[in-house]
Amino acid sequence: MKRPAVTLLAALTFTVLAVTGVVAFVRPFSIKVVGLHALTGFAFMALVAAHAANNIRPLKGHLRLKLAWACLGLVTITSVVIWLQPRPVKSLLRLSANTGPALDRFEVKDDGIVYHYSPAPNYRMILTIRAGANYVPENPPHLAIWLENQGAYHIKTLHAPAPEHADRLPFWRFKREGWEEAKAEAAAAKPADEVDAISGATPNGSFDPADYILPADPDNPMPYRLLIEIDQPGDANAFFGDQPSLVYTVEIDNVVPTTFQVLEISGYPKRDEQPGKEAWELYYVDDQFTTAWELIDSALLTIDRRAP
Repeated sequence: MKRPAVTLLAALTFTVLAVTGVVAFVRPFSIKVVGLHALTGFAFMALVAAHAANNIRPLKGHLRLKLAWACLGLVTITSVVIWLQPRPVKSLLRLSANTGPALDRFEVKDDGIVYHYSPAPNYRMILTIRAGANYVPENPPHLAIWLENQGAYHIKTLHAPAPEHADRLPFWRFKREGWEEAKAEAAAAKPADEVDAISGATPNGSFDPADYILPADPDNPMPYRLLIEIDQPGDANAFFGDQPSLVYTVEIDNVVPTTFQVLEISGYPKRDEQPGKEAWELYYVDDQFTTAWELIDSALLTIDRRAP
Protein backbone atom coordinates (compact mmCIF):
# COMPACT_ATOMS: atom_id res chain seq x y z
CA MET A 1 0.00 0.00 0.00
CA LYS A 2 1.26 3.45 -0.90
CA ARG A 3 2.61 5.62 1.89
CA PRO A 4 0.13 8.52 1.48
CA ALA A 5 -2.82 6.11 1.67
CA VAL A 6 -1.39 4.36 4.73
CA THR A 7 -0.70 7.68 6.46
CA LEU A 8 -4.18 9.08 5.78
CA LEU A 9 -5.97 5.88 6.75
CA ALA A 10 -3.92 5.58 9.93
CA ALA A 11 -4.72 9.18 10.90
CA LEU A 12 -8.44 8.75 10.27
CA THR A 13 -8.54 5.39 12.05
CA PHE A 14 -6.73 6.87 15.03
CA THR A 15 -9.36 9.64 15.12
CA VAL A 16 -12.12 7.02 15.34
CA LEU A 17 -10.20 5.22 18.10
CA ALA A 18 -9.74 8.44 20.08
CA VAL A 19 -13.38 9.51 19.78
CA THR A 20 -14.83 6.09 20.66
CA GLY A 21 -12.35 5.79 23.54
CA VAL A 22 -13.54 9.07 25.05
CA VAL A 23 -17.20 8.18 24.48
CA ALA A 24 -16.69 4.76 26.10
CA PHE A 25 -15.20 6.47 29.16
CA VAL A 26 -17.75 9.24 29.69
CA ARG A 27 -20.92 7.37 28.66
CA PRO A 28 -22.61 4.22 30.04
CA PHE A 29 -21.65 0.91 28.48
CA SER A 30 -22.67 0.47 24.85
CA ILE A 31 -21.80 -2.64 22.86
CA LYS A 32 -21.94 -0.55 19.68
CA VAL A 33 -19.32 1.92 20.92
CA VAL A 34 -17.09 -0.80 22.37
CA GLY A 35 -17.49 -2.91 19.23
CA LEU A 36 -16.56 -0.01 16.97
CA HIS A 37 -13.58 0.83 19.17
CA ALA A 38 -12.31 -2.77 19.24
CA LEU A 39 -12.71 -3.52 15.54
CA THR A 40 -11.21 -0.17 14.56
CA GLY A 41 -8.29 -1.08 16.82
CA PHE A 42 -7.65 -4.22 14.77
CA ALA A 43 -7.70 -2.16 11.58
CA PHE A 44 -5.32 0.34 13.14
CA MET A 45 -2.92 -2.48 14.02
CA ALA A 46 -2.87 -3.56 10.37
CA LEU A 47 -2.19 0.02 9.26
CA VAL A 48 0.64 0.35 11.78
CA ALA A 49 2.17 -2.83 10.39
CA ALA A 50 1.87 -1.42 6.84
CA HIS A 51 3.43 1.87 8.00
CA ALA A 52 6.32 -0.03 9.60
CA ALA A 53 6.86 -2.00 6.40
CA ASN A 54 7.01 1.24 4.40
CA ASN A 55 9.54 2.73 6.80
CA ILE A 56 11.56 -0.32 7.77
CA ARG A 57 14.99 1.27 7.24
CA PRO A 58 14.42 4.38 9.42
CA LEU A 59 12.82 2.18 12.10
CA LYS A 60 15.88 -0.07 12.22
CA GLY A 61 17.98 3.00 12.82
CA HIS A 62 15.67 4.20 15.61
CA LEU A 63 15.86 0.79 17.34
CA ARG A 64 19.63 1.15 17.68
CA LEU A 65 19.23 4.33 19.74
CA LYS A 66 19.18 4.30 23.56
CA LEU A 67 15.94 6.26 23.30
CA ALA A 68 14.22 3.12 21.99
CA TRP A 69 14.89 1.30 25.29
CA ALA A 70 13.71 4.30 27.29
CA CYS A 71 10.46 4.39 25.30
CA LEU A 72 9.97 0.65 25.75
CA GLY A 73 10.54 0.94 29.49
CA LEU A 74 8.13 3.86 29.80
CA VAL A 75 5.36 2.05 27.94
CA THR A 76 5.93 -1.16 29.92
CA ILE A 77 5.85 0.60 33.30
CA THR A 78 2.76 2.60 32.37
CA SER A 79 0.95 -0.51 31.18
CA VAL A 80 1.78 -2.46 34.34
CA VAL A 81 0.66 0.40 36.61
CA ILE A 82 -2.67 0.74 34.79
CA TRP A 83 -3.15 -3.05 34.85
CA LEU A 84 -2.51 -3.29 38.61
CA GLN A 85 -4.76 -0.28 39.24
CA PRO A 86 -3.30 1.33 42.36
CA ARG A 87 -5.48 3.80 44.23
CA PRO A 88 -4.77 6.86 41.99
CA VAL A 89 -5.65 4.85 38.88
CA LYS A 90 -8.83 3.50 40.49
CA SER A 91 -9.80 7.04 41.47
CA LEU A 92 -9.40 8.11 37.87
CA LEU A 93 -11.38 5.14 36.55
CA ARG A 94 -14.21 5.88 38.97
CA LEU A 95 -14.81 9.08 37.03
CA SER A 96 -16.00 6.93 34.14
CA ALA A 97 -19.73 6.48 33.59
CA ASN A 98 -19.03 3.13 31.92
CA THR A 99 -19.52 0.46 34.59
CA GLY A 100 -19.51 -2.33 32.01
CA PRO A 101 -22.13 -4.93 31.09
CA ALA A 102 -21.76 -6.92 34.32
CA LEU A 103 -24.84 -7.55 36.43
CA ASP A 104 -22.99 -6.66 39.59
CA ARG A 105 -20.23 -4.41 40.90
CA PHE A 106 -18.27 -4.70 44.16
CA GLU A 107 -16.48 -1.65 45.54
CA VAL A 108 -14.25 -1.30 48.61
CA LYS A 109 -14.09 2.31 49.74
CA ASP A 110 -12.59 4.23 52.63
CA ASP A 111 -16.00 4.52 54.31
CA GLY A 112 -17.17 0.97 53.69
CA ILE A 113 -18.21 -1.51 51.02
CA VAL A 114 -20.85 -1.10 48.32
CA TYR A 115 -22.30 -3.92 46.22
CA HIS A 116 -24.53 -3.29 43.19
CA TYR A 117 -26.66 -6.02 41.62
CA SER A 118 -28.92 -5.31 38.63
CA PRO A 119 -30.42 -8.50 37.17
CA ALA A 120 -32.98 -6.43 35.24
CA PRO A 121 -33.61 -2.77 34.41
CA ASN A 122 -36.58 -2.75 36.80
CA TYR A 123 -34.79 -4.46 39.70
CA ARG A 124 -31.69 -2.83 41.13
CA MET A 125 -30.20 -3.89 44.42
CA ILE A 126 -27.60 -1.90 46.35
CA LEU A 127 -26.02 -3.19 49.55
CA THR A 128 -24.21 -0.45 51.44
CA ILE A 129 -22.00 -1.62 54.30
CA ARG A 130 -20.95 1.35 56.40
CA ALA A 131 -17.50 1.10 57.94
CA GLY A 132 -17.18 0.61 61.68
CA ALA A 133 -14.40 1.71 64.01
CA ASN A 134 -12.36 -1.45 63.30
CA TYR A 135 -12.67 -1.28 59.50
CA VAL A 136 -9.37 -0.76 57.67
CA PRO A 137 -9.75 -0.04 53.93
CA GLU A 138 -6.12 -1.01 53.25
CA ASN A 139 -6.87 -4.44 54.76
CA PRO A 140 -10.58 -4.97 54.04
CA PRO A 141 -12.44 -7.88 55.62
CA HIS A 142 -13.37 -11.06 53.77
CA LEU A 143 -16.99 -10.95 52.68
CA ALA A 144 -19.56 -13.25 51.11
CA ILE A 145 -23.04 -12.19 49.95
CA TRP A 146 -25.66 -14.75 49.02
CA LEU A 147 -29.39 -15.45 48.74
CA GLU A 148 -31.43 -18.16 50.46
CA ASN A 149 -35.00 -19.33 50.09
CA GLN A 150 -37.44 -19.62 52.97
CA GLY A 151 -36.15 -23.11 53.66
CA ALA A 152 -32.74 -21.59 54.47
CA TYR A 153 -31.22 -23.23 51.40
CA HIS A 154 -28.60 -21.42 49.34
CA ILE A 155 -29.93 -20.34 45.92
CA LYS A 156 -27.32 -17.89 44.62
CA THR A 157 -23.97 -16.43 45.66
CA LEU A 158 -23.80 -12.77 44.69
CA HIS A 159 -20.24 -12.12 45.86
CA ALA A 160 -17.72 -14.76 46.87
CA PRO A 161 -14.35 -14.32 48.58
CA ALA A 162 -11.13 -15.37 46.92
CA PRO A 163 -10.89 -19.19 46.88
CA GLU A 164 -7.97 -19.18 49.31
CA HIS A 165 -10.11 -17.27 51.83
CA ALA A 166 -13.24 -19.42 51.60
CA ASP A 167 -12.50 -21.16 54.91
CA ARG A 168 -12.58 -17.77 56.65
CA LEU A 169 -16.32 -17.74 55.91
CA PRO A 170 -17.38 -21.25 56.93
CA PHE A 171 -21.14 -20.67 57.06
CA TRP A 172 -21.30 -19.41 53.47
CA ARG A 173 -18.91 -22.14 52.32
CA PHE A 174 -21.08 -24.81 54.00
CA LYS A 175 -24.24 -23.46 52.39
CA ARG A 176 -22.59 -23.12 48.97
CA GLU A 177 -21.13 -26.63 49.04
CA GLY A 178 -24.51 -28.07 50.04
CA TRP A 179 -26.11 -26.34 47.06
CA GLU A 180 -23.41 -27.59 44.68
CA GLU A 181 -23.79 -31.13 46.01
CA ALA A 182 -27.56 -31.07 45.60
CA LYS A 183 -27.22 -29.65 42.10
CA ALA A 184 -24.76 -32.36 41.09
CA GLU A 185 -27.01 -35.10 42.49
CA ALA A 186 -30.04 -33.71 40.65
CA ALA A 187 -28.10 -33.48 37.37
CA ALA A 188 -26.96 -37.09 37.72
CA ALA A 189 -30.42 -38.37 38.62
CA LYS A 190 -32.38 -36.87 35.72
CA PRO A 191 -31.81 -36.03 32.04
CA ALA A 192 -31.15 -32.39 31.25
CA ASP A 193 -34.49 -31.99 29.42
CA GLU A 194 -36.51 -33.07 32.47
CA VAL A 195 -37.47 -30.86 35.35
CA ASP A 196 -34.35 -30.48 37.46
CA ALA A 197 -34.93 -31.42 41.07
CA ILE A 198 -32.78 -28.52 42.08
CA SER A 199 -35.50 -26.14 40.88
CA GLY A 200 -37.90 -27.70 43.34
CA ALA A 201 -41.44 -28.99 42.90
CA THR A 202 -42.96 -26.55 45.36
CA PRO A 203 -42.55 -22.77 45.34
CA ASN A 204 -40.86 -22.57 48.72
CA GLY A 205 -38.39 -25.25 47.64
CA SER A 206 -37.21 -23.54 44.46
CA PHE A 207 -33.48 -23.12 44.02
CA ASP A 208 -33.83 -20.84 41.01
CA PRO A 209 -33.08 -17.23 42.05
CA ALA A 210 -35.26 -15.94 39.21
CA ASP A 211 -38.30 -17.39 41.01
CA TYR A 212 -37.64 -14.90 43.80
CA ILE A 213 -35.99 -11.86 42.25
CA LEU A 214 -37.80 -11.86 38.90
CA PRO A 215 -40.73 -14.31 39.25
CA ALA A 216 -42.57 -15.44 36.14
CA ASP A 217 -45.82 -14.60 37.94
CA PRO A 218 -45.32 -11.12 39.45
CA ASP A 219 -48.63 -11.47 41.29
CA ASN A 220 -47.35 -14.48 43.21
CA PRO A 221 -43.77 -13.69 44.29
CA MET A 222 -41.91 -15.67 46.93
CA PRO A 223 -40.01 -14.18 49.86
CA TYR A 224 -36.30 -14.80 50.20
CA ARG A 225 -33.34 -13.72 52.30
CA LEU A 226 -30.08 -11.91 51.67
CA LEU A 227 -27.16 -12.80 53.94
CA ILE A 228 -23.64 -11.56 54.38
CA GLU A 229 -20.80 -13.21 56.27
CA ILE A 230 -17.89 -10.98 57.20
CA ASP A 231 -14.56 -11.74 58.84
CA GLN A 232 -11.42 -9.79 59.70
CA PRO A 233 -8.38 -12.09 60.05
CA GLY A 234 -6.16 -11.63 63.06
CA ASP A 235 -8.70 -9.85 65.28
CA ALA A 236 -7.79 -11.69 68.49
CA ASN A 237 -9.13 -10.73 71.90
CA ALA A 238 -9.17 -12.14 75.43
CA PHE A 239 -11.63 -14.88 74.44
CA PHE A 240 -10.62 -15.81 70.89
CA GLY A 241 -7.30 -16.28 69.20
CA ASP A 242 -9.15 -15.07 66.11
CA GLN A 243 -12.75 -13.90 66.46
CA PRO A 244 -15.17 -15.88 64.28
CA SER A 245 -17.01 -14.36 61.35
CA LEU A 246 -20.40 -12.75 61.84
CA VAL A 247 -23.53 -13.30 59.76
CA TYR A 248 -26.13 -10.60 59.03
CA THR A 249 -29.52 -11.22 57.40
CA VAL A 250 -32.50 -9.42 55.91
CA GLU A 251 -35.83 -10.80 54.71
CA ILE A 252 -37.03 -9.63 51.28
CA ASP A 253 -40.71 -9.86 50.42
CA ASN A 254 -41.83 -8.58 47.02
CA VAL A 255 -45.47 -8.91 48.07
CA VAL A 256 -44.91 -5.96 50.38
CA PRO A 257 -42.02 -4.23 48.60
CA THR A 258 -39.72 -2.16 50.80
CA THR A 259 -37.10 0.14 49.32
CA PHE A 260 -34.80 0.38 52.36
CA GLN A 261 -34.04 -2.46 54.79
CA VAL A 262 -31.38 -2.80 57.45
CA LEU A 263 -29.60 -6.13 57.91
CA GLU A 264 -29.70 -7.59 61.43
CA ILE A 265 -27.11 -9.74 63.15
CA SER A 266 -28.02 -13.44 62.95
CA GLY A 267 -25.10 -14.97 64.83
CA TYR A 268 -21.69 -16.45 64.42
CA PRO A 269 -21.04 -19.84 62.81
CA LYS A 270 -19.96 -22.84 64.83
CA ARG A 271 -19.47 -26.36 63.59
CA ASP A 272 -21.79 -28.99 65.03
CA GLU A 273 -20.08 -32.28 65.63
CA GLN A 274 -22.02 -34.84 63.61
CA PRO A 275 -20.36 -38.16 62.77
CA GLY A 276 -19.51 -38.35 59.08
CA LYS A 277 -21.19 -35.07 58.24
CA GLU A 278 -20.16 -31.43 58.32
CA ALA A 279 -22.77 -29.03 59.65
CA TRP A 280 -22.58 -25.40 60.72
CA GLU A 281 -25.13 -23.51 62.78
CA LEU A 282 -25.42 -19.92 63.91
CA TYR A 283 -25.08 -19.08 67.59
CA TYR A 284 -25.88 -16.03 69.66
CA VAL A 285 -23.24 -13.30 69.61
CA ASP A 286 -22.47 -12.40 73.23
CA ASP A 287 -20.09 -9.99 74.94
CA GLN A 288 -17.08 -12.22 74.15
CA PHE A 289 -17.06 -10.50 70.76
CA THR A 290 -15.35 -7.12 70.79
CA THR A 291 -13.65 -5.67 67.70
CA ALA A 292 -15.68 -7.98 65.42
CA TRP A 293 -18.75 -5.97 66.43
CA GLU A 294 -16.99 -2.80 65.32
CA LEU A 295 -16.07 -4.08 61.88
CA ILE A 296 -19.19 -2.55 60.33
CA ASP A 297 -21.46 0.19 61.59
CA SER A 298 -24.52 -0.87 59.60
CA ALA A 299 -25.61 -2.64 56.44
CA LEU A 300 -28.41 -1.13 54.37
CA LEU A 301 -30.14 -2.91 51.48
CA THR A 302 -31.79 -0.70 48.88
CA ILE A 303 -34.01 -2.24 46.20
CA ASP A 304 -35.26 -0.09 43.35
CA ARG A 305 -38.14 -1.89 41.62
CA ARG A 306 -39.17 0.99 39.40
CA ALA A 307 -39.24 0.57 35.65
CA PRO A 308 -36.43 2.48 33.86
